[in-house]
Amino acid sequence: MSGSPGELSAVFVSDVHLCPSRMEMAQGFLEFLENLSGEVQSLYILGDLFEYWAGDDDLGDPFNARIAGALRAVSDQGAAVYLLHGNRDFLLGPNFARAAGCVLLPDPTVIRMQGVATLLTHGDTLCTEDADYQAFRVTVRQPAWRQTFLARPLAERKAEIEALRRRSETEKSRKPQQIMDVYPAAVEAALRQHGCTRIIHGHTHRPARHAHNVDGRSCERWVLPDWYRSGGFLRCGQGGCEAVGIKPG
Repeated sequence: MSGSPGELSAVFVSDVHLCPSRMEMAQGFLEFLENLSGEVQSLYILGDLFEYWAGDDDLGDPFNARIAGALRAVSDQGAAVYLLHGNRDFLLGPNFARAAGCVLLPDPTVIRMQGVATLLTHGDTLCTEDADYQAFRVTVRQPAWRQTFLARPLAERKAEIEALRRRSETEKSRKPQQIMDVYPAAVEAALRQHGCTRIIHGHTHRPARHAHNVDGRSCERWVLPDWYRSGGFLRCGQGGCEAVGIKPG
C-alpha cells in the first residue's frame, strides 16, 4: 500500500463474503489485514464481511474466530476498525464487535475526511427499484424478527439462511440487471439529505467511480469491489482517494 511518508489514511472495503469454502480468498483478505499494520488510521468494512452470519453464537467456529482475531490484531496495532451491516451479515452483533475490536456503525453513517462530508452505506438501500428486496429488508431488520430468529437453534438458522440464499439466487436470475443496481435518484436524494458530496458503498459488485451533480454541487460516488475474485479497496488520505481494483467512471 502506498502513501506519503508519515501519512495515515482511511481504507474502505466491502463484500468480502468470507466463508470456509473460499479459503484462498480468505487467506488473501487475512494477508491484506496484516499489511495494514501501522499504515492506516482507520479501516471501514461496509457490509457483507461474511457470506452470511447466523448469529454471534457462531463465534465458536474456528474460521469465524480466526477472522475476528485478525480484525482484533489490526485494532491492537492502533487502527480504528469500523463495521457496517450488509444484507448477508446484518445479524453481526455486539459479541462479534467485542471479539473483533471493532465498532458497529449505523447504516448510513456520515464522516468527514480532509473536510469532505462523506456518506458511508452498504448500498442496498439505494437499490430502490427492487421493491421485493426492499420489502424483505424491512421485515428482517425489525427487532422482533431478529429476536425470534436468533432464539432458534444455530443449525436451524444456518439451514434457513442457506435456503433463503438459494431462493434469492433464483429470483435474481429472473430480474433485469438494472433493477438490482442503485437508482441514481436515490443516490442523489441520499447525498442531498445528508449534505454530503461523496458517497462510498458496496453491494452491487460493480466497482467504479461515478460523478454526480446534485443541486449544482459536484459529487462523487465510489463503488467498492467484491472479493469473489481478486478483491480491492479504496484508500483516502491527504492526497485524495486512491482506488485499487476500482475502475474510473
